Amino acid sequence: MMHTRLGIFAAAAVLTAAASQAPPPPPPPFAPVTARGGLVFVAGILPATPAPADVASQAIQVLDELKARLEREGTSLDRVVSTSVYLADAGDFASLNAVWAKYWPASFPARTTVVAKLPVAGARIQVSAVAAARGAERDVVLPKGWPAPSAPLSHGVRAGDVLFLSGQVPRRGADATLVKGDIEAQTNAVFENAEAILAAAGLTFADVVSARVFLTDGTVFDRFNAAYRARFPANPPARATVITPLVSPDFQIEITMVAVKGAERAAVLTPNADGSPGRANPNLSSAIRVGPRLFLSGMLGVLPGNALDAASQTAETLNRLDRTMTAAGFGWPDVGESIVYLTDLADAPEVLKVFAAKSGGRLPAGTLVGTGLVSPEGRVEIMLTAGK
Repeated sequence: MMHTRLGIFAAAAVLTAAASQAPPPPPPPFAPVTARGGLVFVAGILPATPAPADVASQAIQVLDELKARLEREGTSLDRVVSTSVYLADAGDFASLNAVWAKYWPASFPARTTVVAKLPVAGARIQVSAVAAARGAERDVVLPKGWPAPSAPLSHGVRAGDVLFLSGQVPRRGADATLVKGDIEAQTNAVFENAEAILAAAGLTFADVVSARVFLTDGTVFDRFNAAYRARFPANPPARATVITPLVSPDFQIEITMVAVKGAERAAVLTPNADGSPGRANPNLSSAIRVGPRLFLSGMLGVLPGNALDAASQTAETLNRLDRTMTAAGFGWPDVGESIVYLTDLADAPEVLKVFAAKSGGRLPAGTLVGTGLVSPEGRVEIMLTAGK
């Protein structure tokens, strides 16, 4: 069923690759690049179809395409501040790093690397990125006394007033020692690292606007939330949480964060469909508005009776995102980045069709991957970033 439903996308990819020998654009209708709010968002890039068998060759294709997209936008690889890497196999991590190091000889962007199902047959890697707009400062952040990371990444990179942290795992940044133990111990270790990186940039947890959480085991979700809430007692950041393997079997959790200092920071609550105020979630804000940007939580659209209906869930998810953006003074033309998590990639064409219709026929830069969701009935979760 997956091959049948993705057949249109695969056929288009073959024709594109044959014509240019370059990776095709992301599955329609994502835009390859979208610039919003002083940031440049690059959609998830997949290898050419048919893909080379080894991840090193695929990574070269993907990073060459990333370079080309940035140059067409008038910027370059050295302006990249954050990257997200989705591997089909954790065993490819070392090969990825060997290739990655060659593309940033000066200073690496922040990076998050997790394992996920990819939407093109044979693909072993997908990469999305965020770059600083022209004229914005780009600075690498390293806490005092910390060594440079052993992997080709920076702990944190700032683009103007926005700080992007690499995905933090339960390995102490000061000495790279592994923190073993239960989900509470590993979550606290992640936050200790994040706190040090934030402090090095003159920020605190009160400045965190967005978080993406990757858990390897959904049964620890409630326990994780208890540890998480302790760090964000008021107006927590927007957040998405999915279930997926990580690059080391020693890790139970990885968290990516974005922080912005701004006195006008405001939490936004999703209104109900009838316009009445929604109910606050103690673990996350529906969205955080700060300056010209809006960071929205990953939202689901589970309703009574639609547990197996990806299209219905997508429509409801988008309605909730729509109401949240409207409450914050934003709209679909302002969206710069979208992340679509699916429990079954066979639903991708249907989900993207509904998504495109809601956004006026043209999506922003986007990334689509297969992961588990924390809701047992959820089929799709969508997270957005918008900017003026």
